[in-house]
Amino acid sequence: MTLARDVVSDGLIAELGRMEALIRSLSDEQWNSPSRCAGWTVGDVARHAVGSVADATSGRLEGLGTPEATQREVDERAGRTPTELADECANVTRAGAAMLSMFDDDAWEAPVGSGIAGTIGFGVEALWFDTFMHADDMRASIGQAPDLTGGGIAGSVSHVEAHLADIGWNESLPTDGQAAYDAVLVATGRADASVLGAGAPPNIYA
Repeated sequence: MTLARDVVSDGLIAELGRMEALIRSLSDEQWNSPSRCAGWTVGDVARHAVGSVADATSGRLEGLGTPEATQREVDERAGRTPTELADECANVTRAGAAMLSMFDDDAWEAPVGSGIAGTIGFGVEALWFDTFMHADDMRASIGQAPDLTGGGIAGSVSHVEAHLADIGWNESLPTDGQAAYDAVLVATGRADASVLGAGAPPNIYA
């Protein structure tokens, strides 16, 4: 189950706009700083985030989300400057908006195919979640506060809850604000469960 089609579609496009603005704002020092994603710089995180949407909008779905595809997305963009990657982000945002405008409710509920589990709607929500979380990875790595002003945290909660249900954990997470943000960080292994105390969700990647 995902959020409503228009919420997810509009949320992804808005999140990509925030990602583009964040990338453009980074200095060379920030771009090359270590990130909280082990072994990656802030620039590498951005390369993956933009690359995954580029793959999705171009129909390059084979292996999408696997470690191999993720590393390929980074490697293909090695050496690109923040401006160059921000320009690509703008291009894939336009491509994404055009693609999303073609989906009706039936298409939204259709399987993705190419060996990827779930519906197209679930896949688009995954891209929204991934874009939001990786923008947060970048901000956290350069000492910026999280951006909870958009709908990205709601999309992330929805997506994380679906993964938690798959592993048998069916409790509801907070839906907005700092509490929701903390819960998503814990559930994705970005924060220790002690942040929430009793009733903290498990790590969906463990």
